[in-house]
Amino acid sequence: MRVLVTGATGFVGNALIPELIAAGHNVRAAVWSDLGGNLADGVEAIEVGDIGPETNWDEALDGIEGVIHLAARAHVMNETSIDPLAQYRRINTSGTQRLAEAAGRAGVGRFVFLSSVKVNGERTEGCPFNEAFVPAPEDAYGITKWEAEQALEAEASRCGMETVILRSPLVYGPGVKGNYLRLLGFCNKGLPLPLCAIRNTRSLIYVGNLANALQTSLDHAAAAGETFLVSDGAPVSTPDLIRAIAVALGSRAPLFPMPETLLRTVARVLGKSGMAERLIGSLAVDDRKIRQILAWHPPFSMLEGLRETAAWYLSQDRS
Repeated sequence: MRVLVTGATGFVGNALIPELIAAGHNVRAAVWSDLGGNLADGVEAIEVGDIGPETNWDEALDGIEGVIHLAARAHVMNETSIDPLAQYRRINTSGTQRLAEAAGRAGVGRFVFLSSVKVNGERTEGCPFNEAFVPAPEDAYGITKWEAEQALEAEASRCGMETVILRSPLVYGPGVKGNYLRLLGFCNKGLPLPLCAIRNTRSLIYVGNLANALQTSLDHAAAAGETFLVSDGAPVSTPDLIRAIAVALGSRAPLFPMPETLLRTVARVLGKSGMAERLIGSLAVDDRKIRQILAWHPPFSMLEGLRETAAWYLSQDRS
């Protein structure tokens, strides 16, 4: 299949491209500019500029049979926009709708869209999310991903294009950024963390597993029209995750207990409530649907994913 990948030079794209090539696909990468990043041998790069409601996709989609849409405005750590929601909508909602419309006109057969568990909500209480839960996004990222899903499905219904939507929890692996990278730093330094008493459950997915799920969703006939939640498997608590990361790094995890209410209070005073929620709260998914319908199983265990991530982290020059 001739496949167009957006976000091909990003974190997930770097893992996906080799997966597609190994499966025998011809890959075309939509890049912001010809300086957008390194691509594997044999991958055709085509410049599309900024992704939004005015992007011209005609050349990029010429002869394309499948699309995997990864590009998005994700979590901005130091937001400077006066209207962040409008910026998220421009790229995530309008940009996806524009691409879907162009793909429909071009006769693309299947469109795979990487969405987020944040479409379902920010936290789980006892029962993990599954695909039957009514979407309840709260932040700009989750809201615009949900809007993008709806726009994509509306266009696909109009033109007969097959869609597959994957909602992913936190993705980790070599090249990871954001809060997970900070957590690697804390664990590597052996810094004491007041999280020993936390009894939450959180789902994650190793980037190699997500890449494999995306490739499977592109190729498997039974994936057409489906929405799937994906993960490494059983969720883990934050203390257990920190201990496993520390072991992978060859470090130690000096955890000590602190009441959850006190943790939340301190985080609020420091303006770190969002970060605290990701460490304290639960956000778990039930991924049985993709395993049953597509017979998909993660090729990497969480332990293997943590080891690969730790090896990458230790190989970086952070001086």
